[in-house]
Amino acid sequence: MAETFQRVTPIFVLILFTIFTFSLIPVTAEKNHRFSRTLSPAKLGLKQEKLSHLHFYFHDIVAGRNPTAVRVAEALMTNRSSTGFGAVVMIDDPLTVRPEPNSRIVGRAQGLYASASQTEVGLLMVLNFAFIEGKYNGSTLSVLGRNTVFSPVREFPIIGGSGLFRFARGYAHARTHVFNLTSGDAVVEYNVYVFHY
Repeated sequence: MAETFQRVTPIFVLILFTIFTFSLIPVTAEKNHRFSRTLSPAKLGLKQEKLSHLHFYFHDIVAGRNPTAVRVAEALMTNRSSTGFGAVVMIDDPLTVRPEPNSRIVGRAQGLYASASQTEVGLLMVLNFAFIEGKYNGSTLSVLGRNTVFSPVREFPIIGGSGLFRFARGYAHARTHVFNLTSGDAVVEYNVYVFHY
């Protein structure tokens, strides 16, 4: 047994020494990973920033056989609320060049709006304008803001985008063109001003 112990002890000491030695060596791979760094816009291929103006009509269709806006959630008190507080509506609304429903579609407003006020019809708007026409085909603008529906003009921030609208920032003005009190359908004129590269 003493002989076995003498054979095992040097191996055991060698293993412990190796483990201890490697634990003292800093891992160089960790030094190459950084959380953040400063980049030049030119490194990403970004050129001169420009300001673009987009004009289109948003068709929010809640009635009929093919609605583009569908209520997906509500609170227990939503139907008792004069403002519809707590209702959440998912949308896939067409964006057109003119206010007529059969006008050429240039994109879609996709996302949701929710009734977020107990004292007035005020919606939280969380949506993307997904463009399908011309040079902006495949590009999006992201909107997050408050929509007081019965105000003559509403302003929403543009908080970002994709494709040709990478690094986008700006604002959108919305003005109700037509609102059908019976069906709830609406056509809203949008003027969007956006800085992008």
